[in-house]
Amino acid sequence: MKKKLIIKIGTSTLTAGTNRISFAVIESLARQIVELKQVYDVVIVSSGAIATARQFVEIKGFHRNVDSKQAMAAIGQTKLMELYDNIFSTFGLNIAQILLTYRDFENNTANENTRNTIRRLWQADYIPIVNENDTVSIEEILLGDNDKLSALVAVITEADLLILVSDIDGIFNRNPHLHPDAQLITDVSDLEIIKDCVEEKESTLGTGGMSSKLYAAEICMRNGVEMWIVNGQRANYIIRSLNSAIPFTRFKQ
Repeated sequence: MKKKLIIKIGTSTLTAGTNRISFAVIESLARQIVELKQVYDVVIVSSGAIATARQFVEIKGFHRNVDSKQAMAAIGQTKLMELYDNIFSTFGLNIAQILLTYRDFENNTANENTRNTIRRLWQADYIPIVNENDTVSIEEILLGDNDKLSALVAVITEADLLILVSDIDGIFNRNPHLHPDAQLITDVSDLEIIKDCVEEKESTLGTGGMSSKLYAAEICMRNGVEMWIVNGQRANYIIRSLNSAIPFTRFKQ
């Protein structure tokens, strides 16, 4: 039986620090998944719908109004999935879309239905791509960039590992953007010890800072799921992290 791997990829990674979705980033992810599928059943939790929409349309009040962001997400979600489908299909990879809200995790029946759907997609050789249903739920638009969502998906699928793909190597003892001498914390078994290390930096696109990643780690550790923060700006970041060839932060009790 294959292991279960959840990969969360956020807006800042998908845009490679620009204001547009990077085809090269999605292509790199696809190349790695071809190799990963030999060992893992994979779920991708992907942000980026709003950033994708911005390549096609600008809605008045976008930067101020939640409903404008929801409209942008509705426009961008289909475009984002089209990008995934076009690029992944060139590598022989099939994708399916799952949109979830937090209400979907609040009862056992909904959890079981979601788990069964994901399991059936794996059996049919499809890769589920999960995003928050931003038109009816706004928590990740405002706060988390799908960090919490990916943790909940990891829990209900009883995943072996959740990898949060970020634009940084992991948790540092100080903010490395502000302190050049900051040191990476490679292993975390007690979240209380590192909470004082988190200093957020501003992001123009993504909403998921280190605080939301620690919250995701708390959900995972409480439910026995291992979680890593890996730098998506490094080449072959998933494969190399699994081979311990690059630095990253591991959360495990």
